[in-house]
Amino acid sequence: MIKIFIADDSALMRTLLSDLFSKEADFQVIGTASNGREAVEKIKVLKPDLVTMDINMPIMDGIDALEIIMKECPTSVIMISSLTKAGADATIKALSLGAVDFIQKVSGTIFRVDMIKREILDKCRAAVKVNFKKTTFVESFPKLEYPKKSFASFNSFQKDFKVASKKMDEKIIAIGTSTGGPRALQQVITKLPEDLPCGVVVVQHMPPGFTKSLAERLNSLSKVTVKEAEHNDVVSPGTIFIAPGNYHMTVESQGDKRVIHLNQDPPLASHRPAVDILFSSLAKFGDRVVAAILTGMGSDGAKGMKCIKEHGGFAIAEDESTAVVYGMPKAVVELGLADRVRPIDAIADELVQIVKK
Repeated sequence: MIKIFIADDSALMRTLLSDLFSKEADFQVIGTASNGREAVEKIKVLKPDLVTMDINMPIMDGIDALEIIMKECPTSVIMISSLTKAGADATIKALSLGAVDFIQKVSGTIFRVDMIKREILDKCRAAVKVNFKKTTFVESFPKLEYPKKSFASFNSFQKDFKVASKKMDEKIIAIGTSTGGPRALQQVITKLPEDLPCGVVVVQHMPPGFTKSLAERLNSLSKVTVKEAEHNDVVSPGTIFIAPGNYHMTVESQGDKRVIHLNQDPPLASHRPAVDILFSSLAKFGDRVVAAILTGMGSDGAKGMKCIKEHGGFAIAEDESTAVVYGMPKAVVELGLADRVRPIDAIADELVQIVKK
């Protein structure tokens, strides 16, 4: 039985979520709170397995409450976020503080809650399996319209390319991640040097708007430049490009340049952006590719990593000891694709060492 606590200043949201969980045999709502201070006090006593935490609450907001909870009584927390820019920024901060995941706040109707019922329940069930030693760390350093260029499918796409010109000698780093990714990316990207001799492309499973906030936060903490990718961006040294939510990202040859293309082809295994799509598009660059797969549920990235390996690329997987969710890295490791398996705090150094060879 999963003991769940609901913190939300909206009585309607508390009721809707309570009703949703009460209909599931494996959930028990053991308490609710209408503000952050009340939530902290009750959580210390009730010791739930999982907390759903609204960000915007009176007296003490969800971010301050989360910070106290993670320090004093670490608990699985899923943030309930609004669809605003401020909500996205706060969500990214919450994820960096140790929240496991987030759910976009829905309008106050049963119909809308029913529409995302599966997402809520799946994320909550996954969140209780997280090891909190892997979710917190001290920070290392203090809408455009895109064309809908398409390719038929993952299978056809990975077979159609030709190996890129040998003139393109510059290496390229690719990173794929999902649940737990914002914290993992922060640990990696903030350690990359200003003189990084290649560009970095990243897929983080995340909805529109949140990827921009993630890029802005990482940019403010890093020595390298971090931005949300735009269609036709040229991959350049010392710059990290994060795929925007709801768009697949590929890297294509254009003369002697590598150019980012974005498209809205159908989600791959429910993901858009998908790591497999990015990784497969990079395989044509052969041994110039260094790809890392970090924490995340499922196996997105494994097929793409296989493609990269078949064309001479280098593969790194995050070690189980630090992965918040050992799903995506495990898929790569179990297929025998990983050249290196490293804890998250060693991956940045590993990447730099390889690309500077």
